[in-house]
Amino acid sequence: MQLFSNDLGVDLGTSNVLIYADGRGLVVREPCVVALDRNTGKILQVGAAARNMLNRTPGNVVAMRPLREGIISDHEMTVKMLQEMFKSATKASMFTPKPRVVISVPSGVSEVEERSVINAAIEAGARRVFLIEEPLAAGLGAGLDLKESKGHMVVDIGGGTTDIAVLSMNGVAVSSSLKIAGNAFDEAIARFVRRKYGVIIGEVTAEDVKIQIGQVYPRPEEMSMNVKGRDAKTGMPKTVTLTSTEIYEVLARPARQIADEVLAVMEQTTPELVSDISETGITLTGGCSQVWGFAELLLERTGLPCILADDPDSCTAYGCGKSLAWINRLQEGPINIARKRMMKSKY
Repeated sequence: MQLFSNDLGVDLGTSNVLIYADGRGLVVREPCVVALDRNTGKILQVGAAARNMLNRTPGNVVAMRPLREGIISDHEMTVKMLQEMFKSATKASMFTPKPRVVISVPSGVSEVEERSVINAAIEAGARRVFLIEEPLAAGLGAGLDLKESKGHMVVDIGGGTTDIAVLSMNGVAVSSSLKIAGNAFDEAIARFVRRKYGVIIGEVTAEDVKIQIGQVYPRPEEMSMNVKGRDAKTGMPKTVTLTSTEIYEVLARPARQIADEVLAVMEQTTPELVSDISETGITLTGGCSQVWGFAELLLERTGLPCILADDPDSCTAYGCGKSLAWINRLQEGPINIARKRMMKSKY
């Protein structure tokens, strides 16, 4: 580490942005939300304060998420958000140059999406940008020993994407990225409450339901929760009681799709790596992997031991932070993962 190192590892997620500063650890953990004044174009709030404004703002103020399904949907807002977060993450002084930044991207990104991330980071104040695949960063952050030629499987269930990868020798052997993750779960819960009870709830409430009583595998005991929303017919406030069994019925299908994708990745993996994974097991990372029963579901479907990583929310950010140690050996610019993989399979 240099004396005035300003390097940053950034987990640019759909739901949250986490920034790891070299030598100082995690310095930013904020929801990926921006609130701005429509009339002036001025940023009012970024992160948690902006998230509290979602669906609560007057006409001239809009609170929005600039990333959708793991990729940038609003370039300008992403730049402004990263600018604010870089400012709070770096100690600006005369001696410190602009930071070099390692950013995690989902494993299924296209070159256009990669360029979008790189451009946004450079416009926000990065000197140089390096990309790392999310499941590789998550595996590093979960403390897996990836230097050896031994296979490890990581299932990273975030807000916008689920990344599944088999890792070996500090690289990705096989991977897949699904657009089914935490946000899809929230939307499914909101749709169910509207369809069954005629009550409209917001995304923040739906996320609370998922965290409090969500499950993707039958629990030993049933739980319930009172939820406030707007009656779709009268427009008046209405409270309904939801049970964990109902939420299980809602989340079972998307969770099964994730489990199916894990099996599909297994099918593409070499027998040697599969035998390694039978010893090392599957490591679960990402915020949504904490929904009750994911480890049990994958154990039932694959027959392999499943371990939920310590602090699964932060694994990817810690992995980006660890990769700063060999930043000089990383490839700068787009790594176009999808194209590289196609080339490998052809030759």
